[in-house]
Amino acid sequence: MEMTKSKATRESYGEALLALGQENERVVVLDADLSGPTKTALFAREFPRRFVDCGIAEANLMGCAAGLASCGLIPFASTFAMFAAGRAYEQVRNSIGYPRLNVKIGATHGGIAVGEDGATHQCIEDFALMRAIPGMTVVCPADDLEAKAAVRAAAALEGPVYLRFGRDPVPVIHESLEGFRLGKGLTLRQGKDVTIAATGSLAAPALEAARLLEARGVSARVLDLHTIKPIDRELLLQAAGETGAIVTAEDHSVIGGLGSAVCETLSGARPVPVLRVGVEDRFGMSGRGEELYRAYGLTAEHIVEKCLDAIAMKRG
Repeated sequence: MEMTKSKATRESYGEALLALGQENERVVVLDADLSGPTKTALFAREFPRRFVDCGIAEANLMGCAAGLASCGLIPFASTFAMFAAGRAYEQVRNSIGYPRLNVKIGATHGGIAVGEDGATHQCIEDFALMRAIPGMTVVCPADDLEAKAAVRAAAALEGPVYLRFGRDPVPVIHESLEGFRLGKGLTLRQGKDVTIAATGSLAAPALEAARLLEARGVSARVLDLHTIKPIDRELLLQAAGETGAIVTAEDHSVIGGLGSAVCETLSGARPVPVLRVGVEDRFGMSGRGEELYRAYGLTAEHIVEKCLDAIAMKRG
């Protein structure tokens, strides 16, 4: 489809919470003094008695969410990804993950696309941290429609869910998502020479890379792996068997994220060349999101290069 509209998935998160609040009185929202940036202020204005500002105390935020979940409510604990996955890791692990409580963690401002906030706020380790927690579902939607569908699906799922949203607008790549399911990826484009498996804000560049490859006579399949855990094993095995090479793309470290999950899935079942587009073993830096994507190799052009390398490895 033609990508003409753009919207930040954090805005989609706030709108989805508001809609859920109107439908389900069990939904409650907690925030860590960031209701403006996380867009949970929309919910707070409509349902002030079901909204709790826990202040700049993220560990307490997660503890409060765990307590509310133990009382039968569906809490969405919201803050920046760096604080949700980083500062409050122990509470997420021990107070939410270990007892398998029904807490949904809404983590906004993920990845280096946070931009000018710099390395301290650019969380590129959250997938690795969260997917290592037993029973934790890890989701990173690609656009507005998918973000709203993910929030709704997370609320319906019994158990802890980590949802990552972005700060900057991203192209709307989906026209409809009637068949959306957590744990089941989506095929955005068919292809036979190589598969690009992308998540979050890298889904749009993946589609652009496929178009650039087509102009060079290369047929690229594009997968939207919105759920990083549990990964869609069946879809990946099929893609590996039919295209023979995989390139992953994510705004996250190449260590422990989508690329690692894909390698872990294929290595013991259907080993094929897998190359990863992501942040190498380094921290981010301050700059505009699009500038950082170029500097760190997270663009359509970089995905094209990796695809050509993966195809060469397959033929070798």
